[in-house]
Amino acid sequence: MEKIKQAVEKAREQQAKQVTGRSKEKAAEASEQSTESIRYSTTRVVSPDELALRRNRVILGREDSQAGAAYNMLRTQVDQRLVANGWNALAVTSGSAGQGKTLTAVNLSIALAREMHRTVLLVDLDLRSPSVHKTLNLPADQGLVDYLLDDVELGDILINPGIERLVILPAGRAVPNSSELVSSPKMVRLVDELKNRYPSRVIIFDLPPLLSVDDALAFSPYVDTTILVVEDEQTTREELVRAVETLEGVHLLGTVLNKSMETVPAYARV
Repeated sequence: MEKIKQAVEKAREQQAKQVTGRSKEKAAEASEQSTESIRYSTTRVVSPDELALRRNRVILGREDSQAGAAYNMLRTQVDQRLVANGWNALAVTSGSAGQGKTLTAVNLSIALAREMHRTVLLVDLDLRSPSVHKTLNLPADQGLVDYLLDDVELGDILINPGIERLVILPAGRAVPNSSELVSSPKMVRLVDELKNRYPSRVIIFDLPPLLSVDDALAFSPYVDTTILVVEDEQTTREELVRAVETLEGVHLLGTVLNKSMETVPAYARV
């Protein structure tokens, strides 16, 4: 585990840039943006199954737990970086599958949505193996793939999971040609629309693992910054180095060490 910690710290030192040119005017503007006027008139609302969400380790916002504290800390750090740089599009990925990237994306989205000045759109862009809907116990009859390939209206596939200020864009059916879809002209236009329609909205993209397919790398030019999730005792130093090298040229906001038994302040940070 010590090697993983050292590798995480080294990756952060090499990739994370100091926030410069912090603008007080931007921060004030972002904090004053109201979400009261935003209405999702066509978005389907699904009542949450709290038992299923707890079973899937989803943070509902009412838990007094170490995990809840960790995600609140991550939320604050992410929010500060986004506001300081005028960003609103964030990707979450990992080196390999099963390291907790989707759960991190879901819980970070919920934590950010709890802020009164934020709305959050969580997009499942892991089109070969979509799992956001499974984590949130949502229906997966249609999604982003149907929008891209079959011209289904966006309003028909958005879901509110019963959590205020949070909307989910599920992936829908799995497809093999995902890298072509995530960088297609229609997807690029959609990302541009999502980023610019509501200035107070944060868009979080759950991307596929970096070392499995090239989707995350192909999509990286369309987001502002990326979080890399690593799993304690599972992600090897070699795998972490390869993942960081793959992200060369991509703005890496930081790393999240998942399933760590260490104290929250040391490893739930960016």
